[in-house]
Amino acid sequence: MYPFPLYSYTIPAITVEQMILVDDLMINQYQISLIQMMENAGRSLALTANMLFLQGNPAGKTVVVLAGTGGNGGGALTCGRRLHNWGAHVIIALSRPQSELKNAPRLQMEILRSLGVPVISSEDLPNIASPNLVIDGVIGYNLKGASSGAAAALIQWANSQTAPVLALDIPSGLDGSNGKTPGISIRATATVTLALPKQGLYAATAQDHVGDLYLADISVPPELYAHPSLGLQIPADLFAHSDIVRLRFPIAPK
Repeated sequence: MYPFPLYSYTIPAITVEQMILVDDLMINQYQISLIQMMENAGRSLALTANMLFLQGNPAGKTVVVLAGTGGNGGGALTCGRRLHNWGAHVIIALSRPQSELKNAPRLQMEILRSLGVPVISSEDLPNIASPNLVIDGVIGYNLKGASSGAAAALIQWANSQTAPVLALDIPSGLDGSNGKTPGISIRATATVTLALPKQGLYAATAQDHVGDLYLADISVPPELYAHPSLGLQIPADLFAHSDIVRLRFPIAPK
């Protein structure tokens, strides 16, 4: 039932501020680019989607990818590209026009367009009948208040589907620090969080939104976590046997 190993030992859960610092150190101290992290995130999300929800055979199955303008959206777009390469019928629904995407996700979108992957807006979603899977990449860990506009429409549509929903990093609309939902939030079947789990994922208020929780390696060096500004100790074997591990609920934040 679970194709990825269960990691039963306690690992730190981090705040949104700490995750911002992780991203900054990755890029500016360790020279690991956002595109590299995005590729790792998208690959892990696609593998999880395929193994958990597409029965290891994505060919011909319809996957709707909901993508926002930032890094979370870019990871979801990368996942969509990989699933397209594996034979899935992928449809991209953007929360904003392509011209408003940030640089890295815009590059991912340009690749998808060159492959002929269809791109729609939130208004077109009701025309899609019975997808096999929905990928949530609308809003990342750095939530700024309640979702609104097209982003809220994407979330509302996803929650109305009978298909499973797989969220990237954190369900859209969920506060990564405290697990509260200031507005509408994705109710995911499973969530693939990145680097380390965010504290909000373990809040009692978050449980109905997170679903089964997985952790994916985006190639954060252990030395980064030990940086004085973080002071985190990460088990050396965390990703030794698999790039994706299943986490047990609950794990108390540290």
